[in-house]
Amino acid sequence: MIDTVIENLFKVNLGIRKEERLLVFTDDERKETGEIGLLFAKAGKRFAEDVTYIEFRSTGCHGIEPPRLIWEKAFGTKTCAELEQKRFLEPLINKKITEEDLKEVEEIIDAHKEEAVNAVIALSHYSTSHTRFRKMLTLICGARYASMPLFDRHMLTGAMDVDWGKMAERTALIAGRVNECEDIEINTPNGTSIRFSRKGREAKEDTGILTEPGSFSNLPAGEVYLAPLEGTAKGRLVLEWAPTRRLGSPVTIYIENGEAVKIEGNEPFVEYLEGKLSEDRKNRNIAELGIGTNDKAARPDNILESEKILGTVHIALGDNSSFGGNVSTPFHQDFVFFEPTVTLICGNGERRDLLRDGKLIEKK
Repeated sequence: MIDTVIENLFKVNLGIRKEERLLVFTDDERKETGEIGLLFAKAGKRFAEDVTYIEFRSTGCHGIEPPRLIWEKAFGTKTCAELEQKRFLEPLINKKITEEDLKEVEEIIDAHKEEAVNAVIALSHYSTSHTRFRKMLTLICGARYASMPLFDRHMLTGAMDVDWGKMAERTALIAGRVNECEDIEINTPNGTSIRFSRKGREAKEDTGILTEPGSFSNLPAGEVYLAPLEGTAKGRLVLEWAPTRRLGSPVTIYIENGEAVKIEGNEPFVEYLEGKLSEDRKNRNIAELGIGTNDKAARPDNILESEKILGTVHIALGDNSSFGGNVSTPFHQDFVFFEPTVTLICGNGERRDLLRDGKLIEKK
């Protein structure tokens, strides 16, 4: 089974061709990740002639830009040399680039896009999904990008062993229904209750099928996601799970005007969250709503898989600039909620349940 799943990674998910350049990278956060990275890189050589594998020092947080070496291997040395010459590279990596300079950065990358890799398997422990690196590589250079933070071997016999075609159909149907509404309300049995606006924001599909130029997805995949309109979220989030463990006791985040304003709980995770939210006000932003669509995903103790579980939702704080929002910050943290009731609210006030107690409601 594992051999088939790995083969499908290159043939079904990425559609790798012999003449293409493939970059596989990971970090030193976990030994297992490096072992998987080497396994994928070795397997990739059966499908592509140019395969590069790199391991770098862990960045320590989701949403931080990867180091310069990864930029050079992904975009090409000429691109990075010109960016450095014009003093753009350092502020770009530190997420301090101005909007005015960003336009010139994009022009430089576009001029040298033929040097960029064709596909990326991003296995670093901390996610690179919500980075300028990923966004420009896919949108400008047309690279296909598989983002696999927190990936482990168990996923090769679980969430990755899904019927990709059927899951893609389910994901498209859910995204279509979400895009018909203006507001979204979410309630869960543990006390989570939040509402926000979808106006001007498109719900997108994460299906794991990355054969088209510029495709981007998590693997394991399976979600519909969007960036709620900033400033509109209001309510509370009751957390029972951190990204990789069940919390000792629930933690409640209170939301007003689109931001986390207060955290309550008797759990060490509270201190971590308060630290991140005090670093930068942008980290308080309600950044994302995701709806899981993968019927083979099951584990609640790994955010990469748990946020894909069919019948769950996840809500994130921090950066949303890479998928339709206006907040750019080196922080993006998802939290998964189980047995949610998701209500779609139309412009005329009509309410339609998409999920009820974690069960998908068929459209009438």
